[in-house]
Amino acid sequence: MVKICCIGAGYVGGPTMAVIALKCPSIEVAVVDISVARITAWNSDELPIYEPGLDDVVKQCRGKNLFFSTEVEKHVSEADIIFVSVNTPTKTRGLGAGKAADLTYWESAARMIADVSKNDKIVVEKSTVPVKTAEAIEKILTHNCKGINFQILSNPEFLAEGTAIQDLFHPDRVLIGGRDTPEGQKAIQTLKKVYAHWVPEDRIICTNLWSAELSKLAANAFLAQRISSVNAMSALCEATGADVTQVSNAVGKDSRIGPKFLNASVGFGGSCFQKDILNLVYICECNGLPEVANYWKQVIKVNDYQKSRFVNRMVSSMFNTVSGKKIAILGFAFKKDTGDTRETPAIDVCKGLLGDNAHLSIYDPQVTQEQIQRDLSMEKFDWDHPTHLQPVIPYGVKQVNVVSDAHEATKDAHGLCILTEWDEFKTLDFKRIYDNMQKPAFVFDGRNVVDASKLREIGFIVYTIGKPLDAWLKDMPAVA
Repeated sequence: MVKICCIGAGYVGGPTMAVIALKCPSIEVAVVDISVARITAWNSDELPIYEPGLDDVVKQCRGKNLFFSTEVEKHVSEADIIFVSVNTPTKTRGLGAGKAADLTYWESAARMIADVSKNDKIVVEKSTVPVKTAEAIEKILTHNCKGINFQILSNPEFLAEGTAIQDLFHPDRVLIGGRDTPEGQKAIQTLKKVYAHWVPEDRIICTNLWSAELSKLAANAFLAQRISSVNAMSALCEATGADVTQVSNAVGKDSRIGPKFLNASVGFGGSCFQKDILNLVYICECNGLPEVANYWKQVIKVNDYQKSRFVNRMVSSMFNTVSGKKIAILGFAFKKDTGDTRETPAIDVCKGLLGDNAHLSIYDPQVTQEQIQRDLSMEKFDWDHPTHLQPVIPYGVKQVNVVSDAHEATKDAHGLCILTEWDEFKTLDFKRIYDNMQKPAFVFDGRNVVDASKLREIGFIVYTIGKPLDAWLKDMPAVA
């Protein structure tokens, strides 16, 4: 029986290995992690991450050919194929701080693999890594190999949270990069056979290592660029009286452009977009391409601008102060159908409001009070390090109250702010909410999920991203 081991039981490793186990019953799959709490959760009825469909897949395979374990070295030693899905956080100090990826955890994993291996292995990059990482890992393995042959492959993931299981079942493509040597090509074919259990062969793309690594960064940069592009247009729409939804619809009808990722919002989030673009910027700078680096920097600048613009619009609309006012925050995850809060725009929006001394009442159907308090207490990039290496946060933010439903969040609030496009927010009893809020009652829709005209009929003053402004808002323009 072929044995696969995945180092890292996070958002990528867990779901990916679960689907491989489901689709390849003849392969034994072990997911290992040093976090006892995380592995315990994977072995329980309450999985550590929320993803539609994941629960069913795990329960079908767990204990049969899918195992979650803290016995890292044992499973690595026994495996034929090792997927490495460890964190590659942005460096917070030293050379490349704020842009370059920190490969500490990758290097540690590679040294451990070399140390415990007793037979030839295929080592697969599953984390998002900088171009040429494979070369560095290759050097570590070959200089510590003790006669064992290691082949390095790059197999980046292209999952979207909220649809990860369907993305794994029906991927647009599976990308495998390897060395252009007989041994490298053989390794590519070995991994290709795993995916061929359920993925059509024409969707499995084989490239060299560097192309595979760069393709992941490029894909995320292109997607983030589209979001920043439509968000830049949303600011212009508000200034001119155009409707960004109508503009996006017209633009998306062009077959060369297409309709996806053209929804204006308060900004993009998630674990990859900003980190990968910063990584791309650093690589461009290191290769003497400052103009290219500056181009991609602008994608992040527009994203930051959109979040600060949203906060400024809120504060200026509410008589230029939110000090002491209760603001309801509906949604904290960076998108619907996930509990992931990494780089969620809600963090910056909340911190902006807290900076003006607002009192926040936050509701999200999938994010815990502990997570919200941690996110609002941590410094930038701290989230991307393993939990045991994150700073200890003894107290939460006093001006933040996390509640269990939207009506509790909005009771006696001066304004409500929608930051995640959860479906339930579209069908809330807004008349009841209005009756229980302070007047004038404000709605700031950062995801364009509400019917602004109906809310105005109820009595709300409404701001929606990229839409013609309420007369009230025109009188109180956002100050940059």
